[in-house]
Amino acid sequence: MLSGDEEAFTALYRLRQGAVYRFALQMTGSTAVAEDVTQEVFMTLIEHGNRFDPSRGTLASFLYGIARNMVLRRLEKERPTETIEDCAGEVDLLGDLTRRETIEQVRRAVVSLPPVYREAVVLCDLQDVSYQDAAVALDCPVGTVRSRLNRGRSMLVKKLGLVKKLGFAEPVRAAEGTG
Repeated sequence: MLSGDEEAFTALYRLRQGAVYRFALQMTGSTAVAEDVTQEVFMTLIEHGNRFDPSRGTLASFLYGIARNMVLRRLEKERPTETIEDCAGEVDLLGDLTRRETIEQVRRAVVSLPPVYREAVVLCDLQDVSYQDAAVALDCPVGTVRSRLNRGRSMLVKKLGLVKKLGFAEPVRAAEGTG
């Protein structure tokens, strides 16, 4: 690819574009931003692909790292003011939630997490990235990924406490052995 192989780049784009887009969408909650970030990630790969070092991690974690940096820059520019409490509404209304509304509630809860916890939750829980690859993408030790993931999950459980009261399945994976 670094030698200008257009077919190889096209194959790589088709393979990885969806995951990069989903990561950006789940981090920002905006399809427009996710599309921009996805395009910018692959443009950066074309321009600066020589920065990829396979000894540091996989190409997927390299792409997530680029996407993460771009998303964080966007988030700093556009500080969201809406929180999960804004969309929770009245307790009486929560009894009428449909599955789609519940999914939207979870999406908003994830987007309302502070970015350091959100990126760990999005990568590890929503994108099924390994802790090792997430650590490379986030440029931190695996232990830090685990602690951010644990804290992010705890925050989600608190934010989504009303969902659990309605009898829906718990929205995040619970740690084994806790009770």
